[in-house]
Amino acid sequence: MDTSFVWDDGFVTGLDVVDVQHRALVDLFNELSQALFSPASGGEALLADVYGRLLAYTAYHFREEEGMMERCGLDARHLESHRLLHQQFVEQVRMLWLQRSSMADAGTTLVDFLTSWLGLHILGIDQSMARQIASIRQGLSAAEAFEREREAHDNGIQALLKMISKLYSALSVQNAQLAAANQHLEERVALRTQELEAANERLRTLSRTDALLGIANRAHFNEWLEQACALARRARRPVGLVMIDVDHFKRYNDRYGHQQGDSCLQAVAQAVSRCVRRSTDLVARYGGEELAVVLPDTEEAGVVAMAQSMVREVRALGLPHADSLVEPWVTISAGVCSQVPHQEAGGASASASLVARADAALYEAKHQGRNRCAVAVP
Repeated sequence: MDTSFVWDDGFVTGLDVVDVQHRALVDLFNELSQALFSPASGGEALLADVYGRLLAYTAYHFREEEGMMERCGLDARHLESHRLLHQQFVEQVRMLWLQRSSMADAGTTLVDFLTSWLGLHILGIDQSMARQIASIRQGLSAAEAFEREREAHDNGIQALLKMISKLYSALSVQNAQLAAANQHLEERVALRTQELEAANERLRTLSRTDALLGIANRAHFNEWLEQACALARRARRPVGLVMIDVDHFKRYNDRYGHQQGDSCLQAVAQAVSRCVRRSTDLVARYGGEELAVVLPDTEEAGVVAMAQSMVREVRALGLPHADSLVEPWVTISAGVCSQVPHQEAGGASASASLVARADAALYEAKHQGRNRCAVAVP
């Protein structure tokens, strides 16, 4: 593809400074065009460098032109339209550059746009500017020079400029629409991504949560305890575990029904959870009416104090339990264990050892009369 913008005498305005700057712009445009279409162009870094230099020089050229037009006293109508074209070009070329990654053929689009703009700028608006400056130097007023310029000159040139102007306008509209569509698409993708992430997080939460009690389920408990043991083993710090059972819960269900039994378990889970303060602690449903509480980095005395507060909190609920053999209200029993995790003889895992010891302590609490906590035997 021939991407060169070929300079010839038809582009000369007769304003030496302007013509020199136009030649520099054409050279930078051809350099960018070459970098866009050459396989060995040097990649994104070279493109960014050429684009940056082109944009910087364009801004410099615009300032110089606008300053010259003011000094020469051109009609305000021409100044306003000329400045607007400068502003539009800078905005559009920046937009194109930012959106090029989402275009099917970014190089061709950018080159077509720049070619149309160079033609319109040099052959059209700047030639008009030069003619008005020449008219003013010949003695016409700015308004007279502007009105003379509005009259038809060469029909062929006028037709060509109209075609270039239409192409430039069409490309500008197309680029704006493309940018808007890309922006809308990016916003939709971002929104959809957020929705998917939120949905995935809800699914993860549901997969880790007991549907009835709203606390961690057995699978989440197992995973959490394994991780807590692994961290504690490396740091040589203890992990505390409390195993909890609702006293005579079968009798409760038989007396009040399973629906009321579910409400009872929910109240107990909430009471136990209120005792837990740290984000590293975990309250989980171990199974049936049995709960488990993981307390990382907690010595035995701390685990015992936590278990005792849970026993008191549940007792303070005052939930009637007429068929309990302990108290006339709902109570719990708790087994407590705290140890630095280690691999047990026979290959048992550290987490399994903790559960076994806390479960044995729970059995002892029941044996001692329930509504209390017991500590695992060392």
